[in-house]
Amino acid sequence: MRIEIVQGDITARDVDAIVNAANSSLLGGGGVDGAIHRAAGPELLAACRELRNTTLPGGLPVGHAVATPGFRLPARWVIHTVGPNRQAGETDPALLASCFSESLRVAAALGVRSIAFPAVSAGVYGWDARQVAETAFYAVGGFAADVPESGIELVEFVLFSPEMVETFRRVREG
Repeated sequence: MRIEIVQGDITARDVDAIVNAANSSLLGGGGVDGAIHRAAGPELLAACRELRNTTLPGGLPVGHAVATPGFRLPARWVIHTVGPNRQAGETDPALLASCFSESLRVAAALGVRSIAFPAVSAGVYGWDARQVAETAFYAVGGFAADVPESGIELVEFVLFSPEMVETFRRVREG
C-alpha cells in the first residue's frame, strides 16, 4: 500500500473513493463536508437522506463509515465517516483511528484501489494536527498489516493548507 501526502482539493482527486469528514446527520455542513456536498451535487444529499430514512435513522455514529456514490465528483465513491469532536469532549484516540480503519474497510468491500482522506477531526472538531497525522498513519499501517489482501494500492492524505501538509510529512518521517 503506497501512501502519499498531497496539498490540494480533495473533491478534485482522481481516485476511486474520497473520504468525507461528515457530521453524524450526513446532511452536509462546513469545511470538507460542505465542499464535497457542493462538488458532488444535490444527488449526494438525496443519497444521504435515503440512508437516514432507511439504515441510519439516528445518524452515523462517531468512528463508523458508510459509502454513497460520488455522483458529480471524479471519485466513484464518497465514504462518509464521523470524527470525534474534541470540543464536545470526544477525546478517545481509538475513535479517531476507527474513522480511518472503518473507511478503509468500507473501501475494500467496494473494491476500491485508491482512496483520499482529509485530516479527519483536525478542523473545527479541535484535534491537534500532529495527533491526527500520527493516528492516521497508525490506523492505515494497521489496516495494511491486518488486511493485506484488501486490494487498496494507494492512500492519499489530501490536505488543504501547507502547514497541514508539513505536519503530516514531519510525522511520516518520524
